[in-house]
Amino acid sequence: MVLFPYREGLPRPPPLLAQANLPFGYPVHGVEVTLKASLGTLNTLADTPDNVVQGRGQKQLTILTGSRKVLNFILQHVTYTSTEYQHHRVDVVSLESNSSVAKFPVTIRFPVMPKLYDPGPERKLRNLVSIATKTFLRPHKLMTMLQSIREYYPDLTVIVADDSKEPLKINDSHVEYYTMPYGKGWFAGRNLAISQVTTKYVLWVDDDFLFSDKTKIEVLVDVLEKTELDVVGGSVLGNMFQFKLFLEHSKNGDCLHRRTGFFRPLDGFPNCVVTSGVVNFFLAHTERLQRVGFDPRLQRVAHSEFFIDGLGSLLVGSCSDVIIGHQPHSPAEDPDLAALEKTYNIYRTNTNNEIQFKLALHYFKNRLQCAT
Repeated sequence: MVLFPYREGLPRPPPLLAQANLPFGYPVHGVEVTLKASLGTLNTLADTPDNVVQGRGQKQLTILTGSRKVLNFILQHVTYTSTEYQHHRVDVVSLESNSSVAKFPVTIRFPVMPKLYDPGPERKLRNLVSIATKTFLRPHKLMTMLQSIREYYPDLTVIVADDSKEPLKINDSHVEYYTMPYGKGWFAGRNLAISQVTTKYVLWVDDDFLFSDKTKIEVLVDVLEKTELDVVGGSVLGNMFQFKLFLEHSKNGDCLHRRTGFFRPLDGFPNCVVTSGVVNFFLAHTERLQRVGFDPRLQRVAHSEFFIDGLGSLLVGSCSDVIIGHQPHSPAEDPDLAALEKTYNIYRTNTNNEIQFKLALHYFKNRLQCAT
């Protein structure tokens, strides 16, 4: 398992030590200690007579002994077994002796099953990373972007989700092309694309980006491999689009505050920072990305909404030294392509009805009363 180190808990946090707060240190005529639980049963792995430990396998466990050494040994080997099939419930266990009572929480949860991705003996990039994109009515932009990928990464799998009217013919054995109903939507296409990713990481790009010698996917992989980040963004021609999110709880609805910038530098990576949201060019841990997902009700213009949905579950970073280019915004000279671009711009522009729908969805879904 050396090849597959634990991703979580890097570095391991130091143990949390609580100072003693009960008069157990100097039993003279013996001491009686009682532990009580409500959602589980208590036991001890210590091999002791029944007259010393009473109530094994019950919600109340009583220890009777005159030896401080025996008492400490039994307490060190107390076990808790949940009897409630409820994830992340918290039981409060009490520890009582005479008039002294101490309480501590026990979180009930199942062990997390690991999901390992085999990069092969040579750890080739194509076994670690897939590229995903969503396209709509811009075949010339997509083809130009694919050509730029192949110049630097000839064998990486590229997954394309397309909700255009006419399907494309792409002569590339490393491109997986998926069609959708016409105009199905931006976030629906993102969901389709990432659902087909089988590698550990997925690089998200827009269909009008341009890869260059500064688009170093390996640098972003190194960041995710050595930190606990779930998503790490790069730069689009110098645009980092970093923003911080703060959630303020309130009885009548929460307030979401968004601010530009980042929280702190990322340890070990001088060109990277920790933030809440990044530009539309990012490498992500596939499983974490799929877990948050993209709200398919957001059909047209949407981006920050994904990071809002991931607030509290995604750890996001941004690195300035990995840069991708952007194709010119000049109109197409070909009349057919120009007609497609005209239709695309109609879909790209938010109407008042769409803006009102997005705001209503944003406030209701996230139980917000304000956003700043």
